[in-house]
Amino acid sequence: MKILVLNCGSSSIKYQLVDMANNAAVMAKGLLERIGLEMGEFTHKWNGQKHYEQLPIPNHTEGIKIVLKALVDPKIGVITDLKEIGAVGNRVAHGGELFKESVLVDDEVIEKIKSLEHLAPLHTPGNLAGIYAMREVLPGVPQTAVFDTAFHSTLPPKSYLYGLPYEMYEKYGIRRYGFHGTSHKFVAEKAAKMIGRDWNDLKIVSCHLGSGASIAAIDHGKSFDTTMGLTALEGLIMGSRCGDVDPGVILYLMDQGYDSKALTKLLYKQSGLIGISGDKQDMRDIRAGRDAGDVRATYAFDMFAQRVKRYIGGYMAEMGGCDLLLFTGGIGENAWFMRHPILEGLECLGIKVDMDLNDRTMGEDVIISTPDSKVATVVVTTDEEYVIASDTYRLVTGK
Repeated sequence: MKILVLNCGSSSIKYQLVDMANNAAVMAKGLLERIGLEMGEFTHKWNGQKHYEQLPIPNHTEGIKIVLKALVDPKIGVITDLKEIGAVGNRVAHGGELFKESVLVDDEVIEKIKSLEHLAPLHTPGNLAGIYAMREVLPGVPQTAVFDTAFHSTLPPKSYLYGLPYEMYEKYGIRRYGFHGTSHKFVAEKAAKMIGRDWNDLKIVSCHLGSGASIAAIDHGKSFDTTMGLTALEGLIMGSRCGDVDPGVILYLMDQGYDSKALTKLLYKQSGLIGISGDKQDMRDIRAGRDAGDVRATYAFDMFAQRVKRYIGGYMAEMGGCDLLLFTGGIGENAWFMRHPILEGLECLGIKVDMDLNDRTMGEDVIISTPDSKVATVVVTTDEEYVIASDTYRLVTGK
């Protein structure tokens, strides 16, 4: 079975065509950006080749049509007939308390996802647009919804409740849900196998570090705590998101004239690394700025490392120890120069790392801790699309 994996944002569509009959090989993948603007961008990759063009992409339905046309195109395609697509797996950001696992999409599921839109207003409309578009273009193909929040459904109340009146949770569902669950689950299982252990026997701190970043405390196969909350703003400093901030700051800015729209733009798009540094979001650019003596880039670099270190120590304390510490995501896998300051000084927690090996590790699965370290530390590559494809295959075939 060939499965099309979709990750639809408000103005973008990421996709992969995965052949489950061939060891989940990725046949093609790509990205559509700037959907709804005057001119969009389309990047399609297959067999080591790349196609790029600029063209109008007025909406997600037209974007899906562009993807499907490319997949069967004689020049850049990888299949001869759209009937070869056996199912579609959709990444959905927020499942609230309604979805604790991946599900087949039907009208009832769509209505439930719509009812949670207020919890992820920037993500859910795009997720639904992808589902609607596929229903229109390939109406007979089964679809699944794979939720970013599902893995964190095991959080205990002491981890997910906020210090607000309990009625806020009962009436509005205001609580911590967590995100990146698909990635955290995948890499935790994978990293445990790297050290020859079963993840159900371990206490794991999983650091998914990228433009979006979160850390999860995973206790014997279950998410115990995580840095993101009701939304994907809480926790670590991110590429353009603020992370933890005193709620009083929001109240103060409201007094200064900021409305919800302006605050949303500020907290999601203008904060984090780019807000601190002034113009840099990519960690490689942050590092280059720091090395060149840019004070604000140095602030951004040091703040990111400190926040990650803070949560690692905190989660080890919460679980009463840690057997496995892992780094994944674009920064976690590749930015050895960021892992280095994060890991420095953690010997007090039983974490000993071969820094020379760390500084040579980029984009590959490597155990970087020393043999005498009490905590195994690994760099592990994530593959959220594989998890979505696997869940979709299981739901559609029953295997």
